[in-house]
Amino acid sequence: MEPRRQDIDIRAGGDFYARLPVFDHFSDLTDPGRYMPVPDDWVLGLSDIVRSTSAIGAGRYKEVNTAAAAVIAAVANKLGTSEFPFVFGGDGASFALPVSQSDIARDALSAVAAWVRDAFGFELRIALVPVSEIRAQGHDVRIARFSASPDVSYAMFAGGGLAYAERQMKNGAFAIPPAPSGTLPDLSGLSCRFDEIRPERGVILSLIILPTPEADMRAFNTLISQVLGLAEGQEAGRPLPDKGPPLASPFQGFGIEAKTVRTGGFHLWPLARLAAGRLASFMIFRTGRHFGGFDPARYRHQLVENTDFRKFDDGLRMTLDCTPALADRLETMLAEAEKQGIARHGLHRQEAALMTCFVPSPTRADHIHFVDGAMGGYAMAAQAMKPAV
Repeated sequence: MEPRRQDIDIRAGGDFYARLPVFDHFSDLTDPGRYMPVPDDWVLGLSDIVRSTSAIGAGRYKEVNTAAAAVIAAVANKLGTSEFPFVFGGDGASFALPVSQSDIARDALSAVAAWVRDAFGFELRIALVPVSEIRAQGHDVRIARFSASPDVSYAMFAGGGLAYAERQMKNGAFAIPPAPSGTLPDLSGLSCRFDEIRPERGVILSLIILPTPEADMRAFNTLISQVLGLAEGQEAGRPLPDKGPPLASPFQGFGIEAKTVRTGGFHLWPLARLAAGRLASFMIFRTGRHFGGFDPARYRHQLVENTDFRKFDDGLRMTLDCTPALADRLETMLAEAEKQGIARHGLHRQEAALMTCFVPSPTRADHIHFVDGAMGGYAMAAQAMKPAV
């Protein structure tokens, strides 16, 4: 039974997120009562790839997604758990932690920024913002916890504070410098050994809907409910087939995953071990046979259920497999909402979706998977949005 909200001490420091009630109907995200205020003595960690659209235009969208997911992987590996509030945005990621863990947050962010610069030549903008400072500026940070499956939950953010913090980061406030060149964060478990995912209904649609500064939030929530109603109909669905994504060849994407490996003074042995592991993984999935405690069919089922293809972080973001006709209807509906001053939106249509995985242990059920459009996804949808007035 879901715990009563009044039984939750919202000042419970590091226990705040663990004590949040979990909801399993995504449409409940528009219920303000689902969200609890983050304690004042917490911080938000933020990251964003500078000029990501240029990198995407050069066909480097897999590297962009990997760099964004690396922030979540690095923090999770430092904490020893992925049970903390975070959100993956395609070309960046954000998270929240108690101030007592701010050193962990700072070290992870600075190490990932150095690694992203060394590995891909990207500039990763990073910042650490106190929640108390966000509230002092008239914004709030509230979090709800959505259960994507019995084994994985994802944080939903509301209150406008995360969006405010992102704007401040892009203006240069609260910046953290990257670590020295050669720093490698612990990115164990960060990979993806699956191929691009082709739509079954016609198009992969990346969608972002944000409230306008003057929006009536009741009208905005009504709009979100209408969009979710369409997204949960017969013309749309999650961008994954029921049996999971297609398997990539053993060494497709090897170069990217190799950049996450600590080689130390023995450069060839860790890479040889990675290559052997990828080949073994390919054979296990290809044959469908159990190996030790690993059941590939069960893993694929968990993967589909655990995948983060929709989220709310002061606005709705979704990656859908939908019909072109539904994409047209959504675009028309959102254009009308924009005329009425209810919301801003961005859409981007693609021929495939892309997955980035964080799997600390393949024999556990709590592996997490991030989906984005394979031709720019959320970053290109954001670029298509009209600027806030």
